[in-house]
Amino acid sequence: MTVIEQEKPVAAPKSWVLEEVLTQFERQNISYCYWKSSLRIQSALRGGSDVDLLVALKDMHRMELILLKQDFKRVTTLASSDHGAITSFLGFDDATGRLIHLHVHFRLMLGEPLLKNYHAPWEQELLARAVFHPSLPIRMLDPVSEALLLTVRMSLELSGFDPVALRQREATLRKFELDREELSERINPEDLRELAARLLGEDAAGVPGEILFDSGSANSAKRRLKKNLSPFRTYNSLEIRVRSLSRAFSWAAGHLNKRILHLPRPWSRRAPGGGRVISIIGVDGSGKSTAVSTIKTWLGDEIDVMPIYLGTGNGRASLLLLPLKLIVLLATKLIGPRPKETPDGKASARHRGPLYTILMMVWATIVAIEKRGKLLSAHRGADRGLLVVTDRYPQDEILDFNEAPMLARLSNVPGWLRRFEANAYAPARRLPPDLVVKLIVSRATAERREPELSPTVIQRRLESVKKLKFAGATLVSIDAEQPLERVSLAIKREVWRIL
Repeated sequence: MTVIEQEKPVAAPKSWVLEEVLTQFERQNISYCYWKSSLRIQSALRGGSDVDLLVALKDMHRMELILLKQDFKRVTTLASSDHGAITSFLGFDDATGRLIHLHVHFRLMLGEPLLKNYHAPWEQELLARAVFHPSLPIRMLDPVSEALLLTVRMSLELSGFDPVALRQREATLRKFELDREELSERINPEDLRELAARLLGEDAAGVPGEILFDSGSANSAKRRLKKNLSPFRTYNSLEIRVRSLSRAFSWAAGHLNKRILHLPRPWSRRAPGGGRVISIIGVDGSGKSTAVSTIKTWLGDEIDVMPIYLGTGNGRASLLLLPLKLIVLLATKLIGPRPKETPDGKASARHRGPLYTILMMVWATIVAIEKRGKLLSAHRGADRGLLVVTDRYPQDEILDFNEAPMLARLSNVPGWLRRFEANAYAPARRLPPDLVVKLIVSRATAERREPELSPTVIQRRLESVKKLKFAGATLVSIDAEQPLERVSLAIKREVWRIL
C-alpha cells in the first residue's frame, strides 16, 4: 500500500450538507417527514440533536442513494439490531466540522430507548398529512399527528426495565410536558379525537385527548392507551422482559467498560464499515493529547471511540507499567535522574554505574511488553468495530526517536534481551495504523512549550517526525501552528475521510 503524505489546507466553507439532502428529497419526491417535537426541530437541524425522519418504505433505496452521494455513512445502533426498520446515518458539515445524525424510521417503531417493541402501522397516514415547516426547508408532522404521537410516546417510552429511560427520566418528562403544553394550545380536541378514532379505534378515540389536555386521569389514560396498542407489540410480555433485562445488562456492561475497564470491545455503535486505528504523532508540545480528546469528544456520542496512550509519560498507564513507574520515582530519588542530553543532542557521559543500567533494562523490557500489548489491543478493538485513537505509536524506523526500542541506546545489554525487545516492537511494522496524523510545529514553538530540551534535540525530533513512514498507513501532516479551531477542523476532515 502506497504511503500518501500531504499537507491539508483548510478548504473554503461549503453549503450545509443537510440542506442539500433535504433539497434532493424534494426534487426526487421522497416521501418523508420529521416526526419528533416541532419545538426542537431547529436545534436538530443545527446539529444539536438527532434528526428523526420517517421515510416511506418504497423510497428507502432512493433515499439511501441521496445520502451516500452527500457522503453520509451508515451506523448501526443497539436499539435497531432486531430489525431493519430503523437505521442511522452520519453526515459531516465540511465547513464547521459538525456531525449530523439522521435517525431514520422506515416503520414507526416505538417504545423504550433500548428496545422498540411497538410497530404503529400509521406511516402512510402520517406521511400523507405531513406539512412544510413555515420557515425551515423540511417536512414535519401536522400538529394533530404530532399530538397523537406525543401521547403514544408518553405512554410507551418510560419503563422500569430500561436503564437509559430511567437515567433520562426527568429530562424526558420535562420535554414531554413542554410539548404537551405547547400542542394543547394549538390543537382542536375534535380533530385529535377524529384522528385517534381512525388510527386507534373508536373505543380509544378519547384517550389521547385525556393525556394531552391533562384531564386529571392522564396516568390512567396512558395505561389504557398502552393496552390498546398491545396488538402492535413485536414481543410478548415474557420475551420483552427477558430482552429488556438483557439489553439493560449489556448497556450497563458497556457503560462500565467505557468509563473504567477500557477493554477493546464495542459497547454501543460500531464505526461505519468496521473499526479503524488512528494515530496522532508529533514532538512533545505539539498538541497530541488535545487532538485525541478532540476526536473522542466529537465522535464519541455517535460511535464507539477508544483512546489509547502509547507513551510512557503522564498518560494512562497499564496495570503492568503503573507499579514500575512508582518504583522509578523512588529510584530517581536514590540514584538521581537519567542522564540528560547535552546541547549537541548526545547523552551525557556521566557514568551511572551498573545499577542504572539494570534499572533501564528492566524499564525498557516492561515498556516493550506494554507497548506490544496495547498495540495488539488497539487492532483487536478496531477489528471488533471500535474507532481506536492512539496518542503516539510504537516504531522501530528511527531508533533514537520516541516510541522506539530503548536498549539500543545502552551498552552491555545481553543480545537475547535486545532481540526480545526488538520482537516486541516488530508487530508495529505488520500492524500499521489506518491513519497517521503528524502534528507539525516550528522549532520556536517546540522550544517555547518544552524549555527543558536543547534546541539541537528539538530540531532532531522535528526532523524525525517528518521522516517516519509507517509503511501501509495513510499519512497526513497538519500545521499545528494554526489556531486550535482550524487544527481541530483539519483533523476532523481527515478522520471523516477514512470512516
